[in-house]
Amino acid sequence: MSSKEDKNTRIAIVSADRCKPSRCKQECRRSCPVVRTGKQCIEVTPASTIAFISETLCIGCGICVKKCPFDAITIINLPTDLESEVSMRFSANSFKLHRLPMPRPGQVLGLVGSNGIGKSTALKILSGKIMPNLGRFDDPPSWQELLVHYRGSELQNYFQRMIDQKLRPVIKPQYVDNIPKAIKGPKNQVGQLLSKDSPTCRKEDFDYIIDTLQLAKLGSREVAQLSGGELQRFAIGMAAAQKADVYMFDEPSSYLDVKQRLHAANVIRSTVGTDNYVICVEHDLSVLDYLSDFVCILYGIPSVYGVVSMPASVREGINMFLDGNIPTENMRFRADSLQFRIIDSQDDEAEVDHLKSYKYPDMKKQLGDFKLSLKSGHFSNSEIIVMMGENGTGKTTFCRMLAGALTPDNGVKMPAMSVSMKPQKIAPKFKGTVRQLFFKRIKASFLHPQFQTDVCKPLRIDDIIDQEVQHLSGGELQRVAIVMTLGVPADIYVIDEPSAYLDSEQRVICSKVIRRYIMHAKKTAFVVEHDFIMATYLADRVIVFEGEPGVNSHANSPESLPSGCNRFLKNLEVTFRRDATSFRPRINKLGSQMDQEQKANGNYFFLEGNE
Repeated sequence: MSSKEDKNTRIAIVSADRCKPSRCKQECRRSCPVVRTGKQCIEVTPASTIAFISETLCIGCGICVKKCPFDAITIINLPTDLESEVSMRFSANSFKLHRLPMPRPGQVLGLVGSNGIGKSTALKILSGKIMPNLGRFDDPPSWQELLVHYRGSELQNYFQRMIDQKLRPVIKPQYVDNIPKAIKGPKNQVGQLLSKDSPTCRKEDFDYIIDTLQLAKLGSREVAQLSGGELQRFAIGMAAAQKADVYMFDEPSSYLDVKQRLHAANVIRSTVGTDNYVICVEHDLSVLDYLSDFVCILYGIPSVYGVVSMPASVREGINMFLDGNIPTENMRFRADSLQFRIIDSQDDEAEVDHLKSYKYPDMKKQLGDFKLSLKSGHFSNSEIIVMMGENGTGKTTFCRMLAGALTPDNGVKMPAMSVSMKPQKIAPKFKGTVRQLFFKRIKASFLHPQFQTDVCKPLRIDDIIDQEVQHLSGGELQRVAIVMTLGVPADIYVIDEPSAYLDSEQRVICSKVIRRYIMHAKKTAFVVEHDFIMATYLADRVIVFEGEPGVNSHANSPESLPSGCNRFLKNLEVTFRRDATSFRPRINKLGSQMDQEQKANGNYFFLEGNE
């Protein structure tokens, strides 16, 4: 064995979903050079449901990876020093998690990383649902061995408290859509479940939580009747209102608008005590920045392996994640940096007038008790207009009017233009694979080399191209829906919440894909987005929706990015600054010196890099 190989340890992953020994000629085993020498490096018995690969015998040649007809095998070489830091592995040839996040009492730990990289597994371990096995799935260690293994780290004290049964965990789950199915019995109303009479209730903060999350008016509603955003606020409230030693919030900002995200962050911060732990997984980087005291980055290859970085300060941690490099560990985990500059939109109206192609008139629409009025505006080719506002202020209604699905009440007509729209909620009805869907709906675009380069490859559609549409996860469906929308030839592209279900990395990549496509195709896009980093990166101009959600609201004419964001943030009484390194927007802590200075100057959205 060469000295180069000595420095690496092998990870062999066989996908249980893709490996089908009964439907192939076992090309992996037949082509393996180690098997040909008589050693059982790859075994497939008649009773095998999937192939077994011996990681100790594997030489990492990768021939089996290329020969597998179902793309079921992944072989990875990792530095050997990571082998001593394996925390969890469920079975042979399955996902491997290296290290664990280290929570600290009295502080909020933020976790940032791609989907499928081990964040949920880490939460299950830290909540006591599963016991870390240090990779020994066939011979799990005892708690005493675990304490010796983690001796000298903050995890030793954490696990010691867990063994002594002095840690009561409370978890806000990732998928809130499943909550109504889990609640059975006569008590199924929000007010009954969120009660101050509960023996585990934090009575001193209960009223603050109910008021901040606006849950009082949902009291008489059954949980099954709640919308996605209402379910999310209810789930956060249920977790935060209980007395616990460990609070875990898995993706608390899904379905929420910017204002609700900040309120949720304040509620999460209210759970911090001198002796308890708070852990939060969040893909909206500005919200993660706002609510965390320190962060751990999770990197690796989704569904193959994940590595938890050492704790870092919030600013440094998020910047390292965007840069794809951890200098303290001498580890580059992504080839390309996700650093981006926000497009400083033109204040030069003459230039906008020069590009102006289309106008839309004043419009009004009433849906039940909800009234929406829209000021007239104009838009041009190669322009992205982002709609900002709270949930229930009419953004999706405006999208549907642009798309021609709704007609204005005041008799005016929209310009006759073709529209391609990605709806807010995606309900897959197509029976077949992603490839079959694209060939049926957007064949010409999908087969075009430029579309493949600009859209399909960055969104990694090849990874899911032969999967059944109805079996896709939320993030995979979102990527397919974005490709479908951009693949339809149109004058206007209306994209409603493209960041939903996507992880932090995918959000930045998705923003770049949409921006590049709209600019190259010389089209116009109207985008609804609640992730402020993604919204400000995409926007050339902004439409701000104001008023009382669900009752009466109005939308202004499109305005420049600085003035539009300033107007929007002033309504929220929140200030943003720009990070000097990555140029991402950062929320100022409420009442901080920077927050007070910017409010005094009227600069709620500060465009200069300043730290």
